[in-house]
Amino acid sequence: MSHVEHLRELHGLPAFDFPAPGERRELPEAGAVAWRLAVDPYGSDSVEDFAGLWDRFFATVDPAGVRAIVVGQWGEPYDNDSAVIVQRLVDARDRLTALQAVFIGDLVQEEAEISWIEQSDVTPVLDAYPRLEELGVRGGTGLRFPAVRHKHLRTLSFEAGGLPGEVVRGIAASELPSLEYLEMWLGVEEYGGDAGVADLEPILSGGHFPALRHLGLRNSEIQDEIAAALAAAPVVAQLKSLDLSLGVLTDEGVTALLGGQPLSHLTWLDLRHNFVSDAVADRVRAALEPSGVEVDLSEPGDEDEWDGEIHRYTAVAE
Repeated sequence: MSHVEHLRELHGLPAFDFPAPGERRELPEAGAVAWRLAVDPYGSDSVEDFAGLWDRFFATVDPAGVRAIVVGQWGEPYDNDSAVIVQRLVDARDRLTALQAVFIGDLVQEEAEISWIEQSDVTPVLDAYPRLEELGVRGGTGLRFPAVRHKHLRTLSFEAGGLPGEVVRGIAASELPSLEYLEMWLGVEEYGGDAGVADLEPILSGGHFPALRHLGLRNSEIQDEIAAALAAAPVVAQLKSLDLSLGVLTDEGVTALLGGQPLSHLTWLDLRHNFVSDAVADRVRAALEPSGVEVDLSEPGDEDEWDGEIHRYTAVAE
């Protein structure tokens, strides 16, 4: 199963594809769904561009009732970054008065590799919508996230084959007192994922995000180093769930994690797409499941051997 899929929901609302020109479908109430807005740039010359779709959406759906927007493909990869999307959202702030959630870059592999998605500075969306509760971004190329202050944001997620260290440092330096859910796909250095454990330190030290209850540090080629850092990280005590899936996690990292502070207060520990031996997997389950911790060790990771060496891969890179 692909680990990059179209969103099925956002902010608890089912995703609904805004119809193409001429397509007749009954539309839901403005606030009942997360509206997915996307175009096909590879269609005929008469295909609607994103500007046309955006205008038609506002002419069709009451913007004052819209609670969630999912932005899919808005142009051809490489040629269009998300700055135009960010600006459209900023310009619509006086019309989208009920907006609570935004996801930018809902593209799957058939549309573009994740590294082809050209992002930009997405923080103007937070500045324009001070009551926004959820922001999600897919794609790390060109992404920027300078430190921000935002009182009401509760969920922040970044899916990337390589999340720039500059972005991680910006997130870590932000003031987000209501943030409950933070997910970052750190990726690999080959695709721009140059963040290290030191960049995560303000988050790991605990208390910086006082409301944080879920931390996902996923899809990383330094997953063992992250697990070892979490073994003594104060932030773990405030969490209800911890996600270290999709990366290159081995017995070394899991053993370090188990040898550190107690994890029995967690309700869920996600270690999917792993490179953990059966013996160590059994140790994890024996240590945590009797305390009621749900442990997911499914989906063994992808590896191959060449030149006499084992090569292991994150779930998502290019």
